[in-house]
Amino acid sequence: MSVDATLSFEEAMEKYDPVLGFEVHVELNTKTKMFSSAPNVFGDEPNTNVNEVDLGMPGVLPVVNKAAVESSIKIGLALNCKIAESCRFARKNYFYPDTPKNFQTSQYDEPIAYDGYLDIELEDGTVFRVEIERAHMEEDAGKLTHMGGAAGRIQGADYSLVDYNRSGVPLVEIVTKPIEGAGSRAPELAKAYVAAVREIVKNLGVSDAKMERGNVRCDANVSLRPHGRERFGIRSETKNVNSLRAVEHAVRYEIQRHAAVLESGEPVIQETRHWHEDTRSTTSGRPKSDADDYRYFPEPDLVPVVASREWVEELRATLPEPPAERRKRLKEAWGYSDLEFRDVVNAGVMDSIEETIAAGASADVARKWWMGEIVGRAKVADVDPSELGVTPQVIVELNKLVEGGQINNKMATQVLDGVLAGEGTPAEIVEKRGLAVVSDDGPLLEAIDAALAAQPDVAEKIRGGKIQAIGAIVGGVMKATRGQADAGRVRELILEKLGVEG
Repeated sequence: MSVDATLSFEEAMEKYDPVLGFEVHVELNTKTKMFSSAPNVFGDEPNTNVNEVDLGMPGVLPVVNKAAVESSIKIGLALNCKIAESCRFARKNYFYPDTPKNFQTSQYDEPIAYDGYLDIELEDGTVFRVEIERAHMEEDAGKLTHMGGAAGRIQGADYSLVDYNRSGVPLVEIVTKPIEGAGSRAPELAKAYVAAVREIVKNLGVSDAKMERGNVRCDANVSLRPHGRERFGIRSETKNVNSLRAVEHAVRYEIQRHAAVLESGEPVIQETRHWHEDTRSTTSGRPKSDADDYRYFPEPDLVPVVASREWVEELRATLPEPPAERRKRLKEAWGYSDLEFRDVVNAGVMDSIEETIAAGASADVARKWWMGEIVGRAKVADVDPSELGVTPQVIVELNKLVEGGQINNKMATQVLDGVLAGEGTPAEIVEKRGLAVVSDDGPLLEAIDAALAAQPDVAEKIRGGKIQAIGAIVGGVMKATRGQADAGRVRELILEKLGVEG
């Protein structure tokens, strides 16, 4: 796979303004599909969650899933959209093996939600408003698996397998208006916007919102125009990007690629692109079709969806606290600084900290454990902190063992390692590994005598008033007891033995 020429990001920003646009596809977690009674379940055996409607059999009729319509309205309301009093479905005509009807039932000129916005907060606190053009209902396609080719692409594959389980799964496609003025922060804004949409739909409970499963997918549009020019450039659309990091990297790469094309004097081609995580680059897909090419026309087998104002207001009353307001409330309740709270949010552990506090830990203790120990281990394992398997109850139990003097902080990290290794509860691991703090004065005094004998000069310094030198003796005792001594008690005994007041 050849990689296109690129300009450095800094050079691209010196000459061009990026204009962005995003189409985020959200799979809804309804029990059944958008227009059929087939189960909407992820991960089942291929082609088991299908029926005649999903397979486009002759003579079958679709039926709209009311729960999917309700979820779509909730998403529209959460995006500050207007909700159409009446809207209808259309047929989007194209042939592809994973779309057995040869058309996708979608919405074209009559979306259920339109004219909204999201205020996106970047890492440094800057707020950027993204205008939402529409959020419309549609159905997902099936899934093709290309066998024998390079990197799972159809190019060079020996054959392809199709799974229709996903065919007909309810989707909401959220389309932004052109996003101008982001400048060099365009990649960061792209990541933050998709993260905000994912957070909203997860908070609403309408989607599992797992990008690795394709519950949330992003088509990222990028174009460049020279500084000072109003007319937009030709755009490319990077399809089905399914991680936050990939969205950021794809936008950055496309900015650099577009800049190199423009600098060469060649025109940018309007096309779809495929993202490759291994090379952090895109490759050409197909020329981008305009709406006319899909030959949209109203779906004759479905009546319009009528959303009465009473129904919309009933649904509005069920909406949970918006994520941005929740973050503000939690920051104030926990007493974190702006930087501390931003780090918590960026690390993805806000929910875990909230649950840990609810389980009985203080806000400071919860942050110490999640940000100090668990986030670090998650980075090493290259997983999300929530995927490590540490529960709020584990943190609360660990902290009680430390505060109760049964273990010290160093031992607590060993206990945490044991929990991650599946050795049991913190209390069980303390017993199995023999990690209890040595607080009996007898063994401690023996270890202190040995440490003082080994470092007589340090003992004299302490007697001479250099109390800070006691750390060397405490360290010797801790080493002799394999870190299991009660450091506070050791310090007291040393000062008593040397006749020094601390």
